[in-house]
Amino acid sequence: MWPAHHAWSGGQVTLLDRPTAVPDQATTPPPRTLVGFVLRQLVLLAVAAATYFGVRSLTVGDAATATSNAHDLVALERSLGIFVEQQAQSFAMDLPGLMTVVNAIYIYGHWPVIGTVFVWLAWRRPDAYPVYRNALLISGLVGMAIVAFYPVAPPRLMDLGFLDTVTTQTNAYRVLQPPAFTNPYAAMPSFHVGWDLLVGIALVRESGHAWVRMAGRVLPLLMVVAVVLTGNHYFLDAVAGDTIVLASLAVATWWSMRRQPELPRR
Repeated sequence: MWPAHHAWSGGQVTLLDRPTAVPDQATTPPPRTLVGFVLRQLVLLAVAAATYFGVRSLTVGDAATATSNAHDLVALERSLGIFVEQQAQSFAMDLPGLMTVVNAIYIYGHWPVIGTVFVWLAWRRPDAYPVYRNALLISGLVGMAIVAFYPVAPPRLMDLGFLDTVTTQTNAYRVLQPPAFTNPYAAMPSFHVGWDLLVGIALVRESGHAWVRMAGRVLPLLMVVAVVLTGNHYFLDAVAGDTIVLASLAVATWWSMRRQPELPRR
């Protein structure tokens, strides 16, 4: 049997519960079965990602609507006293070398990290993997709907004094995500932040190594800083991304628990 990684207390489970087993001691199914499982999941996620970005690129809103929605979002942030993104970017750009690090986090701290963590989950935590996969798929569906009906221009495309630090300093991001799969008005929600939170939770819950769990806690925070300082998202985009992912993870966890036999209470 593969070890269960939900921590139970009075029949309740929380999103950040620590695992009860050490990863290196986890039993795995026969190699051929496991390899087939991992390959099937990679194909599924690749198809899902292509569908997500394909739909996003085909549902590009008009610039006027996206800009108007962005102005509304900025007005809301100003009313809340949190519209400090432009000042933060200007401050960061005055610090030598900082934006190089921030750009690297934005580019390489997203898809490369997500892909690596999901392969690890499928290989080392095949029992827990479906919950995170389903949370990714659910949040992606919600995100596609929001992008289609509520396009928002990112700060870098607004006349607010932002610079597009990623594109001007490197073309690496356009290699990882070609322009054909890019919707310029998909700032809301930020899944750079939300999906990094998802894999961060996975690392915290499923890894038995302290340094990996620490990386899982730090990564989502670093990505919030990166999306803001690069001019790609507003703070509220990050809040929306995290909220959607947490809700999706809760639904996926609930569904997984319903499908499993009732576990004895401790």
